[in-house]
Amino acid sequence: MQKIVIVGGGAGGLELATQLGNKLGRHKKAEITLVDRNQTHLWKPLLHEIAAGSMDEGIDALSYLAQAHHHHFTFRLGTLTEINREEKKLRLAEIRDEDGQVLVEERDLPYDTLVMALGSASNDFGTPGVKDHCIFLDNPHQAQRFHNQMLNLFLKYSAGTQPQKKVNIAIVGGGATGVELSAELYNAVKELHSYGYKELGGEALNVTLVEAGERILPALPPRISAAAELELKKLGVNVLTQTMVTRADADGLETKSGEKIYADLMVWAAGIKAPDFMKDIGGLETNRINQLVVTPTLQTTRDEDIYAIGDCASCALPGGGFVPPRAQSAHQMASRVLANIIARRKGKSQQDYVYKDYGSLVSLSRFTTVGSLMGNLMRGSMMVEGKIARMVYISLYRMHQIALHGYFKTGLMMLSGSINRVIRPKLKLH
Repeated sequence: MQKIVIVGGGAGGLELATQLGNKLGRHKKAEITLVDRNQTHLWKPLLHEIAAGSMDEGIDALSYLAQAHHHHFTFRLGTLTEINREEKKLRLAEIRDEDGQVLVEERDLPYDTLVMALGSASNDFGTPGVKDHCIFLDNPHQAQRFHNQMLNLFLKYSAGTQPQKKVNIAIVGGGATGVELSAELYNAVKELHSYGYKELGGEALNVTLVEAGERILPALPPRISAAAELELKKLGVNVLTQTMVTRADADGLETKSGEKIYADLMVWAAGIKAPDFMKDIGGLETNRINQLVVTPTLQTTRDEDIYAIGDCASCALPGGGFVPPRAQSAHQMASRVLANIIARRKGKSQQDYVYKDYGSLVSLSRFTTVGSLMGNLMRGSMMVEGKIARMVYISLYRMHQIALHGYFKTGLMMLSGSINRVIRPKLKLH
């Protein structure tokens, strides 16, 4: 059987593996394998909620092995290190336990068709001190690390052992992650206060959001950006635009103007890049941020048997620019590659990927949601906020769940989630 290997179990990779398994794996027409370095999947736009404690990874994460069993594909735990295009093999790194003992040796995985869906990592742009003193929010492990440190700071403050008058948290990057985390932190403080941290209130938290550009949320229309900034300031967030960070140390951040932003906890969410090992991997063409350059059919420019989707793909737009690194892009790309792989098997022509901008939404926790809808489907965009925007924001996650589980199971999960929200705490406290 044809061997189709997908590397990366993010939004696009897992959806593609699931759909290929349902259409080809179920009928033994192809052998579908998904490779990821983690055992479970969590929708990346939700990582800020894991960080703040509003979502529990142990409850909301999806097991790759279980998904593979139910949808007729194979899951392999592993980290890609090399692509041998001549022999059509992947090299996966050895797997070690916490004590450094080798559990699984290096091994090769053959493929006929390869899909790279590795996603992206935070880009520190070589800023000194960032890797040592800032936390990235690229995966659940990093989000959990932030959460633990945040709870420790709040505990010290509530116990009166915190020497400073406030808990200072600095977030670098005014994109969706930085904005949403800023708001979610104030929700966390409110919930902790209700759970017994009586000394902890909104006045105890000092969040500084730092953006190098002229405004936060630069990918959204200016009026939506302004509305989001106004809401953040109402919560108490100190929004600094046109402020470039040049160094990070144990005490905080230094800016280009010489200002010092003191912080007990720092998050870097200022940019993205594909993982460093992707640079020129297998002799494939990559750009300056390590993304694989693809043709309109999402095949890599130097190998028609290798596709790339999501944040690790550099896909040019017809009018200039590139497809933005959004969850909706990965979802659309997965659908196009699914159709192209099936068409190619049948000897039919493949179709070009056409990016459709359905707009963007930013959730400011329980306080409000703002964004634009329809994007290029209308002349301009329609600004939405409040409950309607929140409903649409949640529906984006539901679309991802439907792609993975179907309508019926997603409905059952929604019902189960509603029950869980009643019987479990609103905030993870450990």
